[in-house]
Amino acid sequence: MVRSCFKSKIQQSINLKFKTTENAMTALEFLNNHQIDLMFVDIQMPDLNGIELVKTLSPRPDIIFTTAYSDYAIDGFKLDALDYILKPIDYSTFLKAANKALSHFKQKHSEEKLNSTPNHIFIKSEYKIIRIELDKILFIEGNRGYLRFFLENAKPVMTLLSMKKIEEKLPSSGFIRVHRSYIVNVEKITMIERSRIVFDEMRIPVSEQYKEKLQRYIDDNFVI
Repeated sequence: MVRSCFKSKIQQSINLKFKTTENAMTALEFLNNHQIDLMFVDIQMPDLNGIELVKTLSPRPDIIFTTAYSDYAIDGFKLDALDYILKPIDYSTFLKAANKALSHFKQKHSEEKLNSTPNHIFIKSEYKIIRIELDKILFIEGNRGYLRFFLENAKPVMTLLSMKKIEEKLPSSGFIRVHRSYIVNVEKITMIERSRIVFDEMRIPVSEQYKEKLQRYIDDNFVI
């Protein structure tokens, strides 16, 4: 939720869905029926100022206060505001605050996923059952019904399993299929060169069929 003065700035920047309100009372009415992630709140508003508005909210979204006066900064940060922007607000200041909120949102949801997602799997290999930590997987190679797990600081582990089956078991937020024969751990990608993901001496091809999902991941984390 943002004030009208931010409309043009949002349209120039990151992809945000937004709603504008002209005062605190209409904001409260909207909040009673909708869940939001971030509010840009003007402190000087009729009937109920921005500080008092935020105090009434439970649960409370991330907050960025805007005002022409620095006197309210302490009150704002007492409410755990992500940022406090002084007017007049230029585009670069707004963009910096919006990206700060986006980073905070991603970190918060990443921690939630980490707490709710299993961090290991068990596979059969050479008559043994082996536990594999997901954060140790670099990539997985499939070949004729067999899979090889390439791991950090360990020898590859082979098992009789299909790519489809392992793809269903792995968390989609951490692993992306980039080729009919390869699944990669996105957290381990450090270099992509000429449509190939580089893992030391290994080059993992990215096929046309699967590159769109990888490109979306890169775009979401790309810093211009």
